[in-house]
Amino acid sequence: MKVETAPPKTVAPQSVARSAADQASCPEQGHTTLASLLCFDIYAASRALTRAYRPLLEPLGLTYPQFLVMLSLWEAEEGVALSGILLTVGALGERLSLDSGTLSPLLKRLESVGLVARERSRQDEREVTVLLTETGRALEASSALVAGEITRMVGLTDRERLALQSTLRQMRANVEGRASVEAAGSSS
Repeated sequence: MKVETAPPKTVAPQSVARSAADQASCPEQGHTTLASLLCFDIYAASRALTRAYRPLLEPLGLTYPQFLVMLSLWEAEEGVALSGILLTVGALGERLSLDSGTLSPLLKRLESVGLVARERSRQDEREVTVLLTETGRALEASSALVAGEITRMVGLTDRERLALQSTLRQMRANVEGRASVEAAGSSS
């Protein structure tokens, strides 16, 4: 006896969102679906935003990770003017949540195109500071429209954006705090 099966159903995005909400409100259902994973929504949104940046950054000759490095350096340079403290590679890595294996090639590329310079500290040879070149400073003005265009694409009000950023930062702190506690517990 042959059993006929119905063709697979296509699911509209609204249905996925609704089923995710249903899943979240009914955890006793006991199975995980892609639509129920918060991390997938964050991952997919991050990829979409990164893709949206690409055509905006291309005329500047920057990739998204390079843009984040430059943005951090532009911000840090304002602080240096006030404090006199230079940004080290280690501090930049912490600021961007990047390890040195990821950050070093980014800096090497930015240095090769004349946007940054790296200098070994005279006080501590283990420390390397990262400085903007004149070309790197000049690029800031050209990049000013990028963030505004992305904000427009995202379509959130300032209030919604701030609330989302606050939630994401709290989530990150919770996860990182939990991971550190668990790592400390497993090493003892």
